[in-house]
Order: sequence, then C-alpha cells, then structure tokens
Amino acid sequence: MLHTARRLLTGPLLIAVIGTGLVAAPAAANAARVSATISVGSTLLIRAAPSLAARSVGTLHNAQRVSVDCSVTGTRVRGQVRTTAQWDRIGTGRYVSHAYVRIAKSVPVCTRTSPQAETVKSKPAKVVRPVVIVGTVQSGDGRVNIRTAAATSAPRTGSLADDDKVGLVCGVVGDLVNGSVRSSTQWDRLSNGGYISHAYVVTPTLHLCPGASLTPPRSSPTLTNAQFIAAAVPGAQRGWREFGVPASVTIAQAILESGWGRSSLSTADRNYFGIKCFKGQHGTIANGCHVYTTSECTTAGTCFSTTAVFRTYASLTDSFRDHGKFLRVNSRYRPAFAYPADGNKFIWAVWKAGYATDPNYYTKVTGIMAANRLYQYDLGK
Repeated sequence: MLHTARRLLTGPLLIAVIGTGLVAAPAAANAARVSATISVGSTLLIRAAPSLAARSVGTLHNAQRVSVDCSVTGTRVRGQVRTTAQWDRIGTGRYVSHAYVRIAKSVPVCTRTSPQAETVKSKPAKVVRPVVIVGTVQSGDGRVNIRTAAATSAPRTGSLADDDKVGLVCGVVGDLVNGSVRSSTQWDRLSNGGYISHAYVVTPTLHLCPGASLTPPRSSPTLTNAQFIAAAVPGAQRGWREFGVPASVTIAQAILESGWGRSSLSTADRNYFGIKCFKGQHGTIANGCHVYTTSECTTAGTCFSTTAVFRTYASLTDSFRDHGKFLRVNSRYRPAFAYPADGNKFIWAVWKAGYATDPNYYTKVTGIMAANRLYQYDLGK
C-alpha cells in the first residue's frame, strides 16, 4: 500500500478532492524493504494472495511507486516487465505480480516465524467492524444507481430513490459525476459492498477505503466515429496479413462489440472483442488479465453476481491481432478463411459457426461495413 494512501489530506492532496468530503485516514508507519515502480498498460490489481484467482484488495496504476517487503512464489504471469512466478508482498495480505514491477535491487524472500520459536501465544485479533455512517440520497434526476465499482460503466446492482437512507463505510476516487448535490469523483462504498456516486449523497466526511488510491483512474479520450475507424485500419490490416481476417470484418466487429471503442473493456484494457483469459492464461499477444465483477441472469429472471477474467492489451493493434488469431486457431471458424477477400461471406461463415447467438448479428455487422464503407480497407482484393 502506498504511504500516501491513508494520510490525512493536506496541501496539494486536499486540493485534488476538495468538495468531495473524502479524507484519508492516518496509518501506522510501514517499514518497507525495497522501493519499486509499477509498469502496467492499464490498472494492476493488488491481490490478497499470490494468485490471479485471489480476491482483489486494491489497484495500482502505471509509474506508481510502491514499497516491497519481500517476495513469494505464486501463479506464473506474463507482464509488462517479465514473465515470472514471483509475487511481491507490499503489505500484510497484499501482493502484486513481479511481472509488472521495475526494481533496481533484489527482493528478499518472505520468511515465516517458526512455531517452535514462539514462546508466548498472542490473543486472537479483535475483529474490527467498519463504522457505518448514514447518508441521505438527494436526486432530482430520478433513481440513483448502485454499481459494483466506482465507475458509471460498472454493472448496476440496484438503485435508490430521493430521500432514501443508505449505510456508508468509506470512499474511493472514480469516475467524475455531475449530480444533484455536487460534481465529484468520489464514490461511497455501501455497507453491502456496492458503490454510489457521492454526487447524489449528503453525508458526514468519509475516510478513504483501505487500499484505495487518491489518484483518479486514467481514462482514454473519446474518439469520434471517423477517428476510431482511422485508428483501427492499421491494426485490422495487420491482422489480415498475419491471420487472414478481412479488415472490414475486424473493424465492424470492433465497432459493434466495443460501442465504437467506448466500452469499459476497451477504454481501460484496450480489449475491443471481449476475449477472455482461460485458466489465468492470456496467450502470446495480450499482456495480462483483468478480473471484472459482472451480473448474470437466468432464464427465470434470477440475477446474481459473478466474475469474468478478460485479456488486457498494450495497444488497439494487439487487440485486433489477437482477434484474428482467435478466429484462426479455432477450428470451427476454418470455413470462413476460404473468403479472405470477401468480408460478407467471411462474417456469414463465422456467424454460422456459432460466434454469436444474436440472430441479427450478421445483419448488424454487414450493415456497419456498408454504412461506413469499410470494404475499401480490405487488402486481399
């Protein structure tokens, strides 16, 4: 955990979140071993154990400084800096993969105190329950959404009406929201684990949530439709050269599946096709995996929370290349590669092979291709 993450806000830090009602709680000094710098394409999750499957307890951003206590062995990860099974402990119960850490010194191996050396048994740690502060929702914009994370793109789990009372435990920094009470990047964590924008809540001052950062998450600038196509062409044409997928198909699918590059997956992780990690593996083109909390519903209408692990990429081009490789290596799509110069026939064969369950998927993709004159970017004609 960074030293600044739980200080009381003073000076420049206070200016960063002034008006939000969020302060950082004081923390005990941390005797750090080695100073290091995070190198990641988007956001690096802090884990409760040295494994990609372990619970996320915070996030770090590119170029953020951390203090590493020691190292352990865990899940092997291919990251920005290296491929390794080493994980660095940055606090009690907090780990990051060494694959994303730049460090000038060697990291000592974590040691455990031998049970035989313990002469006095300590009392069990007292369970400290978070203090719940009651806030009041004030909204002239209708019901206020409760989300799984501090972002307007995060899945919705419920909503609150004007004058509803809500139990809050701490705050984090997330997407800027212009609400009925204020404009704020603060999001308030509910006692049930959900998040609501502080822009719609009247509440006493909240402390910063443990492990949270005072730095707002980075966001990619929104491109116009024409700018998105221009940015997509080089990567789509490279995907055709390497794997044989017509550029018109790749661009149209990216437009449909990422909403012109404005989805949370594409803005945060440059994943334009929703390609997932399988068993913690992200393949040879992606640069990592990102765990998202999502909501799924049964045919009976019962909804529940679950997690999905998606690939992350260093660039739009890498995402487009991995899309081409995904289609090429899956045998079910082999018939489509008989049409490397015909986008319509290619996407028809892909859809018939089961790429999407939407009965209108083929029509939607070809409609995008025609409306935006994407056939002109195909190189195989």
